[in-house]
Amino acid sequence: LPILFPQQSGLYEYKIFGGLADCPPELCANVYMDLDFRKQWDQYVKELYEKTYDGEKVIYWEVKYPFPLSNRDYVYVRECREMDVDGRKIWVVLAQSVSVPQCPEKPGIIRVKSYKQSLAIESDGKAGSKVYMYYFDNPGGIIPSWLVNWGAKSGVPAFLKDIQKACLNYSKRT
Repeated sequence: LPILFPQQSGLYEYKIFGGLADCPPELCANVYMDLDFRKQWDQYVKELYEKTYDGEKVIYWEVKYPFPLSNRDYVYVRECREMDVDGRKIWVVLAQSVSVPQCPEKPGIIRVKSYKQSLAIESDGKAGSKVYMYYFDNPGGIIPSWLVNWGAKSGVPAFLKDIQKACLNYSKRT
């Protein structure tokens, strides 16, 4: 697929299909978009905020990595839209890394320069949501295969459980 992938990186791209019981799609989208709340439920957040540079909202996110690896940080834009597709309400979130001169790299932290995410959330027909996510990033540096395997086998399912729990706690806050 040379047009879609002009270079073979050897890195994983993740496609996730899942369900979040008792998390309606609008609530799920709200929790996902609420950066301040994410700092409370996501144990891997070291720093996370949104700033406007040249009229564009940009997110800075530093992620904690296990010792002895260096933390990673992301600078990206994202957008959430509620769509109507043949009478089905679908929330779509798109995110992609950007380069912003006002947000330079920090010493000791590896900047993730290639990041892309697409998320679609819709009702499961009951009280929950169906979720589809495509995710790719190039974490840079040397990541041991055990950590890559952990991310694929444990980290992604754990994230879905964390966001489901966050949805239940979020509804208690509002």
